[in-house]
Amino acid sequence: MPGSEGKFDFAIDRGGTFTDVFAQCPGGAERVLKLLSHDPQHYRDAPTEGIRRILEQETGRVFPREEPLDPSLIGWIRMGTTVATNALLERQGARSALLVTRGFKDLLHIGTQARPLLFDLEVRMPELLYDEVIEVDERVVLKQDGCQLPPRDTESTHIGSTGEAVSVWRSVDLVQVEADLRGVLSRGITSLAVLLLHSYTWSVHEEAVGALAERLGFQQVSLSSRVMPMVRAVPRGLTAAADAYLTPRITEYLQGFTEGFRGGLEGVRVLFMQSDGGLTPMAQFSGARAVLSGPAGGVVGYAMTSYSQEDGQPIIGFDMGGTSTDVSRFGGQFEHVLEATTAGVPLQAPQLDINTVAAGGGSRLFYRSGMFVVGPESAGAHPGPACYRKGGPLTVTDANLALGRLLPSFFPHVFGPGEDEPLCREESLRQLSALTARINAGQPQSGATGGMSVEEVAMGFIRVANEAMCRPIRALTQAKGHDTSRHVLACFGGAGGQHACAIARALGMKTVLIHK
Repeated sequence: MPGSEGKFDFAIDRGGTFTDVFAQCPGGAERVLKLLSHDPQHYRDAPTEGIRRILEQETGRVFPREEPLDPSLIGWIRMGTTVATNALLERQGARSALLVTRGFKDLLHIGTQARPLLFDLEVRMPELLYDEVIEVDERVVLKQDGCQLPPRDTESTHIGSTGEAVSVWRSVDLVQVEADLRGVLSRGITSLAVLLLHSYTWSVHEEAVGALAERLGFQQVSLSSRVMPMVRAVPRGLTAAADAYLTPRITEYLQGFTEGFRGGLEGVRVLFMQSDGGLTPMAQFSGARAVLSGPAGGVVGYAMTSYSQEDGQPIIGFDMGGTSTDVSRFGGQFEHVLEATTAGVPLQAPQLDINTVAAGGGSRLFYRSGMFVVGPESAGAHPGPACYRKGGPLTVTDANLALGRLLPSFFPHVFGPGEDEPLCREESLRQLSALTARINAGQPQSGATGGMSVEEVAMGFIRVANEAMCRPIRALTQAKGHDTSRHVLACFGGAGGQHACAIARALGMKTVLIHK
């Protein structure tokens, strides 16, 4: 990682719960800082606050929180973020509309009709990411010499970008489209996904609609022909819909981040990690390619530090953060996929083969219908788990704290009004005791045990979380013909060390690597 002469360089991982900042200082020293990703009582943006603290400590100057930082001290910033990942997992994206060729308004709802559980009598359709659908009266078809359909009087022929000939049977009615788009805007929707048939090769209609939408004031317009110009309308449309759903959240974050610096970081090279493991300039960072931004950085990191060319033993990456857990495999080369499903949404975009499950340190604990349930809801960083001293709910972190598997003295003291207090074990035990009493009240008593203890309840939730995290590891190994027990488990992420041994034991793995 080359440094900038006389300047500070920063590598940042902004997770759903914690943000980690690595700094390379002008004198060659290295600094590492951890802070909450969301703490509105003390700061607006965690990466900016982390940079501010390191600059203060290293330069001896005071940089007030309410004033933008001086970017002349900074050489470059590289960041991976789970903003898009967590927005998709928790369905916290922007309200959006889908504009599609007339007659195909239910195309993305029908999807591919794939049934992962073939014999399941109750097939649950994934949630749609868009709120409304606009049908456009236009029609483009591929021109084929053997076509038996009668020619159209208004038909015109064009050669697409792929060399295929297309026939335009009906041009887009922009007057009607404008009226429909104004109606959507009046209902507060400012993000639009556009999917017109065969736009992967001939995108003129989509570009006309996109230009109109931008002129009318839509803040985000995701054309399927730009987001992912590939054949097959369903995955292309789903990817465009995800881009329209997530990009406004990324834009909001980037705007808040740059506002923390004078001149909006002009002159500073800012790069963001994409889902495929590569870096991209901030202006080109978009939702469809950002879903695995944070996890991809972890894959690149453990591939460089854990894999040995000498023995060639494959590695399973186990990245358990505060909101989600990401698992991946590295056997000497990065495994990429061109189409993958994340949080129930199929995306047609190049990305590292990473499986994400909504089980992390901040995953909430529930007792429903006699069952222990972990997640997918997360307490995040604000209010965070009960032990964060913000009135938050019970989470996996609280269960680990109650069992003594998490030591407050080794955890960052960033809690309380002064940001200097440790985790509050008493609050975790209080809420767990109340939940244990409710569980025992609904269970038939047998013997003289008097029901479950607080520790047994906490351990029950830990076992449920562990099994949820074992499933994607089996999908990456056993489902593809690999022997899980022959792998090394590379554990990282804030909560990974609390679960790594149990995960390895359940999967028959004998070696666990924990990074410093």
